Amino acid sequence: MRIGGFIGSAVLALVVGVASPAGAADAPEVGAKSAYLVDSAGTIHFGKRETRRVPVASLVKVMTAYVVLREARLNDTITITATDVKHATSNGATTAALKKGERLTVNDLLYGLMLPSGADAANALARRYGPGKTAFVAKMNRAARALGLSDTRYTNPDGLPTPGNGGYSTAVDQVKLAEKALDNSTFAAVTGTKVHKVAKTALHRAHTWRNSNKLLSRADGVLGVKTGYTRAAGYCLLFAGERGGKRVVGVLLGDQNERRFETAERLLDYAGEQIAGG
Repeated sequence: MRIGGFIGSAVLALVVGVASPAGAADAPEVGAKSAYLVDSAGTIHFGKRETRRVPVASLVKVMTAYVVLREARLNDTITITATDVKHATSNGATTAALKKGERLTVNDLLYGLMLPSGADAANALARRYGPGKTAFVAKMNRAARALGLSDTRYTNPDGLPTPGNGGYSTAVDQVKLAEKALDNSTFAAVTGTKVHKVAKTALHRAHTWRNSNKLLSRADGVLGVKTGYTRAAGYCLLFAGERGGKRVVGVLLGDQNERRFETAERLLDYAGEQIAGG
């Protein structure tokens, strides 16, 4: 969608329900299948098929972290099992390279969950705080209902294709969830970290986890949040940044790999120009 001049502003107003401030730049082209962008004042800056239900891949782990932070203490220690490791490796998923018998704190496992998008960490956390994955997924869905995410349903804690593509959500619901999750200082600290190192101890090996969210290194004022990919979902990016004294949160669903970061950067700058012109 390319929007230009006076006509473009009118079209944008119809699409997202708000008028562009005078002098604001044209909205960038967005190739993702679904997208949504809003700031902390409630101004919607962009929308594209934002209420369409789709799989969201590892963006599911945002809700996993949200539930864990409500259930756990950060210094709780979890022992990694062979099942946790096998869950990731047998499904060809991204991992935090955890090994059977390691004992790690919830705080560290949250980094392993969110930065390298470890399905092994997701399995360990869900197993502990369900207890068991079935009970944990039920907690995820209850949390979604409590947050008003009426177009969101989860089937697992990691977004993997089985079962049911990890469930479904919408661009609007993903942004709502991120806004709530970012209010938690621990969540914000984790997702805004580029690299997290865990020193070797008697309880576990040394780990270095790098954030898969390249936007953190591409633009100023980026706060996080999460990348994702499956064949069904395509490349996804839930992102947030500070612009013009406001927090701007957006999502791209069903995009291309590198393009999602480029588009997110342009959308953040676009929102910043709209805020400044308002």
